[in-house]
Amino acid sequence: MSEPLPPTFLVSAYSDPVVVQIHGKANYLNCNTFREFIAEMVSAGKAHIVLDFENCKGMDSTFLGILAGTALELRKQTPPGVLIICKLGERNHELVCNLGLQNLLTIGEDLPDSSDATAEFSALKNMEVSAAKNVLNAHENLVKADTENAAKFQDVIAFLKNQVEKQDQE
Repeated sequence: MSEPLPPTFLVSAYSDPVVVQIHGKANYLNCNTFREFIAEMVSAGKAHIVLDFENCKGMDSTFLGILAGTALELRKQTPPGVLIICKLGERNHELVCNLGLQNLLTIGEDLPDSSDATAEFSALKNMEVSAAKNVLNAHENLVKADTENAAKFQDVIAFLKNQVEKQDQE
């Protein structure tokens, strides 16, 4: 049996709303980059952030605390912003509600229709292995060209590596 794939956070930073898909477990071991990304989006004035939990296998209190802090920061904006979480699943919904976070953020059933990020994510998911390897190689080259690009493309690179590994195992 192969090791589980590492968690990833796929982001669509330029869509409105900003959309983040969470794959795997979201916890203190992997959420620092996510926290930094969300803080950057909020400081840039992004008022609507949607988190897609369809592929999230669980979360810990550190990650839930980041969600709470994000929701509070968004509420300070004029007009107030909103954090929407959707496709939670039973266990993740229970975790959110046990801490009273449903009072700070919006729980939705599905991604908002206005999200142009859905098409981006669908395209990435349906990519053939050769195409995924080419896109992965291109992004790795961007990091080799300038190490500052590592932060910009780390989520895309992680996702593509996971896709290539998964497709190679099939």
